[in-house]
This record gives sequence, structure tokens and C-alpha cells, in this order.
Amino acid sequence: MDVLIVGGSGFLGSELVRQAVAAGHATAATFATRPRNTPEVMEYALDLRDSARLDAVLAEAAPALVVNATSGGSDWPVTAEGPVRLAMATARYGCPLVHVSSDAVFSGNGRVTYDETCLPDPVTPYGAAKAAAETGIRLVAPDAVVARTSLIIGGGRSVHERAVHDLAAGQVDGVLFTDDIRCPVHVADLAAALLELGCSGAHGMHHLAGADAISRHALGVLVAQRAGLDAARLPTGLRTESTLPGPVDVRLDSSATQRHLTTRLRGAREFLAPRE
Repeated sequence: MDVLIVGGSGFLGSELVRQAVAAGHATAATFATRPRNTPEVMEYALDLRDSARLDAVLAEAAPALVVNATSGGSDWPVTAEGPVRLAMATARYGCPLVHVSSDAVFSGNGRVTYDETCLPDPVTPYGAAKAAAETGIRLVAPDAVVARTSLIIGGGRSVHERAVHDLAAGQVDGVLFTDDIRCPVHVADLAAALLELGCSGAHGMHHLAGADAISRHALGVLVAQRAGLDAARLPTGLRTESTLPGPVDVRLDSSATQRHLTTRLRGAREFLAPRE
């Protein structure tokens, strides 16, 4: 299968590229600022705001599957409109699409656990952009996969792990909230599950988060212990006492999707267990 990873130079995108190549797929990837110069991978510069360039990349790459792993933060044209533009293009080319969304589409107000049937109710600009992308994709490409995930961890390279290292070293100020709960997922598990969904003919909404609901501070402790850092140096705080906007407790229930996957979505307590 010819696979195109949109956002292939990012943290998740790089792992998707690695796994697609390892599985024997003819793999192409896009980048926003600079290529990774990955052997065996054709790389294309792409801005999802540019419809003409998007069509040109799809025409040249001729993929049998597109996975969108881009992240533009709260930038509406990139995060909300770009994925819909991509979905419209893949629909024209008759190409399956897997789009990565986020638990940020939920507020945590009135409930904490969300399955695939729950409707978005975002409370931040980023969450609103992600929710808009979901809605648009499902309208223009109803056979696409929309996969919501949570905090992505792996190999010490994620923003969450780097923050823990910096806090433990006293290099930055900040706290890790003890009341901010998510379901972290390992980047390798997430990438494998996304490719499995894309190659299986799946469609619709899916949740791909880890099996453990855990606070950001508890997650930080696991990261520190696995890296041999002093977890006691990690400062704590309460999100409810901060001025940061956004949901406090949001737990993605991935059990319905997990039942149809061979890829197992491990919990943070397992994939961050101390090395023996």
C-alpha cells in the first residue's frame, strides 16, 4: 500500500513514517518547514491552507491511504480548515483518510469519561478548532476515520517528557497539576493503531488513548522515575486554582475501538514502568 503521512516531520508523524516503512508500505510524508531526509521516503513541502499545492501532492504521491498527523495549535486556518480541505481532496481522489483529533474537544463539564458517541463541547480555541475539523471531515468525507487521542508520550521526546526533565533539573518554572487528568498513550501504540485502522477499511469516530487515567503530576513522576530523575523535585499545583483555560478531567474511553484492534493501547503505568 502507498501511504502518505501528512505532518510526517512531527513527533507522531515521524513514528507513523517509521512504522509504515517497517511494514513494507511505499511511504511518502509532508513537512511544513524542513524535511527529515528519511531514506526510502518521498517528502513534500505542504501547507494545508494551499489547496492547489495539496492537490499537486496527492496527484504525485497517488496514495492508497492518507494519515493526517498535523498539529497547528489554535491556528484556525491550519487546525480547523486545513484538515477539511484535506478531506475534500482525498474524497475527490477516492483515497481513505485517517485524521488525528484530540480529547481537547471535550470540556469535562458534567462528566469526565467520554466514549465515541459523545459530542464535542470545547472550551478552548484549540479544542474548538479540533472540533470544527472533526465536524467538517465527517460531512465531506463520511468514510474517513476520525481518531481522538490524548497526551502522546514516548522515548523521552514528547513535550510532556521534556517538560518533566526541565522541571526536575530546575531549568524552568512551573508546576504539574494533581487534578488535571488525562489518558496518556505511547506514540508507538498510537501510530500502530492509526495504521491498523487505515488499512482495515474502518470509518467513523474512534478513541485511541491509553488504558490509565492519570494526573499530569502522577505522569511526571512516572517519567522522572523511568529516566532516573528525582521525582521529589517536581512541583505540584492545582489547575482549578490556576488561570489556565481548558478542561480539568477528561478521560477518553477507548474500549469500543480497542475491541476491534490487534494493537494494544497500553496504560502509562505499564509503558513508563521503571527499567529493570
